[in-house]
Amino acid sequence: MAGALFDEKELTRITGLSKPPRLLLHCCCAPCTSSVLECLSEYFCVTALFYNPNIAPEHEYIKRSEEFKKLPQFGITPDRIDLMLSEYDPGQFNKAASGLEDEPEGGARCRVCYKLRLEETSKRASEGGFDYFTTTLSVSPHKNAAVINEIGSALTVEDGVKYLRSDFKKRDGYKRSVELSKQYGLYRQSYCGCLSSQSAR
Repeated sequence: MAGALFDEKELTRITGLSKPPRLLLHCCCAPCTSSVLECLSEYFCVTALFYNPNIAPEHEYIKRSEEFKKLPQFGITPDRIDLMLSEYDPGQFNKAASGLEDEPEGGARCRVCYKLRLEETSKRASEGGFDYFTTTLSVSPHKNAAVINEIGSALTVEDGVKYLRSDFKKRDGYKRSVELSKQYGLYRQSYCGCLSSQSAR
Protein backbone atom coordinates (compact mmCIF):
# COMPACT_ATOMS: atom_id res chain seq x y z
CA MET A 1 0.00 0.00 0.00
CA ALA A 2 3.10 2.21 -0.10
CA GLY A 3 2.24 5.56 -1.63
CA ALA A 4 -1.43 4.66 -2.04
CA LEU A 5 -4.43 6.24 -0.33
CA PHE A 6 -6.08 2.86 0.01
CA ASP A 7 -5.59 -0.78 -0.87
CA GLU A 8 -4.79 -0.94 -4.59
CA LYS A 9 -5.66 -4.64 -4.87
CA GLU A 10 -9.17 -3.85 -3.69
CA LEU A 11 -9.31 -0.86 -6.02
CA THR A 12 -8.52 -3.09 -9.00
CA ARG A 13 -11.29 -5.46 -7.98
CA ILE A 14 -13.79 -2.66 -7.35
CA THR A 15 -13.26 -0.93 -10.68
CA GLY A 16 -14.12 -4.21 -12.42
CA LEU A 17 -17.56 -4.41 -10.80
CA SER A 18 -20.75 -3.56 -12.68
CA LYS A 19 -21.88 -1.13 -9.95
CA PRO A 20 -20.08 0.63 -7.10
CA PRO A 21 -20.04 -1.26 -3.78
CA ARG A 22 -21.52 0.21 -0.61
CA LEU A 23 -19.10 1.56 1.97
CA LEU A 24 -19.76 2.74 5.52
CA LEU A 25 -17.29 5.49 6.34
CA HIS A 26 -16.65 6.38 9.97
CA CYS A 27 -16.12 10.15 10.10
CA CYS A 28 -14.29 11.94 12.88
CA CYS A 29 -15.13 15.50 11.76
CA ALA A 30 -16.27 17.51 8.73
CA PRO A 31 -12.81 18.78 7.64
CA CYS A 32 -11.23 15.30 7.57
CA THR A 33 -14.33 13.86 5.92
CA SER A 34 -14.27 16.38 3.08
CA SER A 35 -11.15 15.16 1.28
CA VAL A 36 -11.82 11.49 2.07
CA LEU A 37 -15.31 11.70 0.57
CA GLU A 38 -13.88 13.40 -2.49
CA CYS A 39 -11.57 10.41 -2.94
CA LEU A 40 -13.89 7.53 -2.07
CA SER A 41 -17.07 8.70 -3.81
CA GLU A 42 -15.41 7.99 -7.15
CA TYR A 43 -15.46 4.27 -6.36
CA PHE A 44 -18.16 3.65 -3.74
CA CYS A 45 -21.71 4.44 -2.70
CA VAL A 46 -20.77 6.02 0.62
CA THR A 47 -22.73 6.34 3.84
CA ALA A 48 -20.90 8.69 6.19
CA LEU A 49 -21.27 7.84 9.89
CA PHE A 50 -20.60 10.42 12.60
CA TYR A 51 -19.97 8.28 15.68
CA ASN A 52 -17.60 9.91 18.16
CA PRO A 53 -18.44 9.35 21.84
CA ASN A 54 -14.93 10.58 22.69
CA ILE A 55 -15.82 14.20 21.96
CA ALA A 56 -16.28 16.44 25.00
CA PRO A 57 -17.86 18.63 26.19
CA GLU A 58 -21.33 18.25 24.71
CA HIS A 59 -21.44 21.69 23.06
CA GLU A 60 -18.28 20.74 21.14
CA TYR A 61 -19.94 17.53 19.96
CA ILE A 62 -22.96 19.49 18.76
CA LYS A 63 -20.79 22.01 16.94
CA ARG A 64 -18.84 19.28 15.11
CA SER A 65 -21.96 17.28 14.23
CA GLU A 66 -23.62 20.41 12.81
CA GLU A 67 -20.59 21.02 10.59
CA PHE A 68 -20.78 17.40 9.45
CA LYS A 69 -24.40 17.89 8.36
CA LYS A 70 -23.31 20.69 6.02
CA LEU A 71 -21.09 18.50 3.82
CA PRO A 72 -23.65 17.41 1.18
CA GLN A 73 -24.64 21.00 0.40
CA PHE A 74 -21.12 21.87 -0.80
CA GLY A 75 -21.11 19.44 -3.70
CA ILE A 76 -17.87 17.84 -2.57
CA THR A 77 -19.24 14.49 -3.71
CA PRO A 78 -21.77 13.17 -6.24
CA ASP A 79 -25.26 12.11 -5.16
CA ARG A 80 -24.00 8.75 -3.88
CA ILE A 81 -23.74 9.77 -0.23
CA ASP A 82 -25.94 9.45 2.82
CA LEU A 83 -25.31 10.77 6.32
CA MET A 84 -25.80 8.87 9.57
CA LEU A 85 -25.41 10.63 12.93
CA SER A 86 -25.26 9.05 16.38
CA GLU A 87 -26.67 10.53 19.55
CA TYR A 88 -24.24 11.99 22.03
CA ASP A 89 -23.21 9.24 24.46
CA PRO A 90 -19.83 9.96 26.12
CA GLY A 91 -20.33 7.14 28.62
CA GLN A 92 -19.17 4.58 26.08
CA PHE A 93 -15.82 6.29 25.66
CA ASN A 94 -15.41 7.14 29.34
CA LYS A 95 -15.89 3.48 30.26
CA ALA A 96 -13.50 2.20 27.57
CA ALA A 97 -10.78 4.75 28.39
CA SER A 98 -11.09 4.60 32.17
CA GLY A 99 -7.64 4.64 33.78
CA LEU A 100 -5.96 5.85 30.58
CA GLU A 101 -6.61 9.56 31.05
CA ASP A 102 -2.93 10.38 31.57
CA GLU A 103 -1.63 8.36 28.63
CA PRO A 104 0.22 10.44 26.02
CA GLU A 105 -1.49 11.37 22.77
CA GLY A 106 -1.18 8.52 20.29
CA GLY A 107 -0.80 5.94 23.07
CA ALA A 108 -3.06 3.36 24.72
CA ARG A 109 -6.00 5.73 25.22
CA CYS A 110 -6.07 6.61 21.54
CA ARG A 111 -5.85 2.96 20.52
CA VAL A 112 -8.88 2.18 22.70
CA CYS A 113 -10.70 5.10 21.12
CA TYR A 114 -9.94 3.94 17.55
CA LYS A 115 -11.15 0.45 18.44
CA LEU A 116 -14.38 1.70 20.00
CA ARG A 117 -15.32 3.73 16.95
CA LEU A 118 -14.28 1.09 14.43
CA GLU A 119 -16.15 -1.64 16.32
CA GLU A 120 -19.37 0.35 16.08
CA THR A 121 -18.77 1.08 12.40
CA SER A 122 -18.07 -2.58 11.63
CA LYS A 123 -21.19 -3.63 13.52
CA ARG A 124 -23.39 -1.17 11.66
CA ALA A 125 -21.81 -2.14 8.35
CA SER A 126 -22.64 -5.77 9.01
CA GLU A 127 -26.20 -5.01 10.09
CA GLY A 128 -26.72 -2.71 7.10
CA GLY A 129 -25.42 -5.10 4.47
CA PHE A 130 -22.48 -2.93 3.44
CA ASP A 131 -19.63 -4.34 1.35
CA TYR A 132 -16.87 -2.33 3.06
CA PHE A 133 -16.16 -0.09 6.02
CA THR A 134 -13.31 2.28 6.80
CA THR A 135 -12.54 5.52 8.65
CA THR A 136 -11.36 9.06 8.00
CA LEU A 137 -9.00 8.88 10.99
CA SER A 138 -5.89 8.14 8.94
CA VAL A 139 -6.10 11.49 7.12
CA SER A 140 -4.73 13.21 10.21
CA PRO A 141 -0.93 13.56 10.42
CA HIS A 142 -1.34 12.88 14.16
CA LYS A 143 -2.91 9.44 13.66
CA ASN A 144 -1.00 6.19 13.09
CA ALA A 145 -2.51 4.55 10.00
CA ALA A 146 -0.78 1.22 10.71
CA VAL A 147 -2.48 0.94 14.11
CA ILE A 148 -5.86 1.96 12.69
CA ASN A 149 -5.56 -0.57 9.86
CA GLU A 150 -4.55 -3.33 12.26
CA ILE A 151 -7.70 -2.75 14.32
CA GLY A 152 -9.95 -2.49 11.27
CA SER A 153 -8.56 -5.60 9.62
CA ALA A 154 -9.17 -7.65 12.78
CA LEU A 155 -12.81 -6.54 12.77
CA THR A 156 -13.21 -7.85 9.23
CA VAL A 157 -12.86 -11.35 10.67
CA GLU A 158 -15.36 -10.69 13.47
CA ASP A 159 -18.20 -9.05 11.52
CA GLY A 160 -17.62 -10.30 7.98
CA VAL A 161 -17.57 -6.91 6.24
CA LYS A 162 -14.30 -6.02 4.50
CA TYR A 163 -12.24 -3.29 6.06
CA LEU A 164 -10.72 -1.00 3.45
CA ARG A 165 -7.12 -0.44 4.50
CA SER A 166 -6.19 3.19 3.98
CA ASP A 167 -3.85 6.06 4.70
CA PHE A 168 -5.74 9.11 3.52
CA LYS A 169 -3.02 11.56 4.55
CA LYS A 170 -0.90 10.35 1.60
CA ARG A 171 -0.81 12.21 -1.71
CA ASP A 172 -1.57 15.46 0.11
CA GLY A 173 -4.86 14.14 1.50
CA TYR A 174 -4.50 16.16 4.68
CA LYS A 175 -3.50 19.26 2.72
CA ARG A 176 -6.60 18.84 0.56
CA SER A 177 -8.79 18.65 3.68
CA VAL A 178 -7.35 21.98 4.83
CA GLU A 179 -8.01 23.51 1.41
CA LEU A 180 -11.62 22.31 1.35
CA SER A 181 -12.16 23.52 4.91
CA LYS A 182 -11.00 27.00 3.95
CA GLN A 183 -13.03 26.97 0.75
CA TYR A 184 -16.28 26.12 2.53
CA GLY A 185 -15.61 27.76 5.88
CA LEU A 186 -15.69 24.52 7.86
CA TYR A 187 -14.96 24.66 11.57
CA ARG A 188 -11.57 23.11 12.31
CA GLN A 189 -11.27 22.05 15.93
CA SER A 190 -8.08 22.65 17.91
CA TYR A 191 -8.01 19.25 19.68
CA CYS A 192 -8.86 15.68 18.75
CA GLY A 193 -11.92 15.16 20.92
CA CYS A 194 -11.56 13.91 24.50
CA LEU A 195 -10.79 16.14 27.45
CA SER A 196 -7.35 14.55 27.81
CA SER A 197 -6.46 15.56 24.25
CA GLN A 198 -7.75 19.05 24.96
CA SER A 199 -5.46 19.46 27.96
CA ALA A 200 -2.52 18.09 25.94
CA ARG A 201 -2.68 20.91 23.38
